[in-house]
Amino acid sequence: MTASRAIQAVLVFLLSLVLSSCSSRSASGRDTKPETVVITYRAKSGKEAELQATLIHSWQIYRSEHLVFAEPHTIVRIADDAGKFRFVETFTWVNHSIPEFASDAVTKIWAQQQSLCEARGGYQGIEADEVELVTRK
Repeated sequence: MTASRAIQAVLVFLLSLVLSSCSSRSASGRDTKPETVVITYRAKSGKEAELQATLIHSWQIYRSEHLVFAEPHTIVRIADDAGKFRFVETFTWVNHSIPEFASDAVTKIWAQQQSLCEARGGYQGIEADEVELVTRK
């Protein structure tokens, strides 16, 4: 994947997160409501360990920049019938606007992640969905 294709993919990813946001905006125009997401990463064959390392590194960046809540955070690895892997990560941004106003360090790690993923089975290499946490009381 060329650098311009990786940047384009990251922009599509960011746009999908921005478009899915709700309208609880502060006076600054930023959405202040927390956003829980599930992100699926379809690893290229042979790049699984490198992708896993970038996911761990991205979490460290998010935490150091105070972009996410500490909990929930999970990363799971799933093998399909063909022996290809995907990772699924769940976490909560402190507000919806985080992806829209991502720092250089964040956009750089997103580009690295994109370069380690591939579209397959009719799905993009990286897909993000906003979800609602369901907890037991």
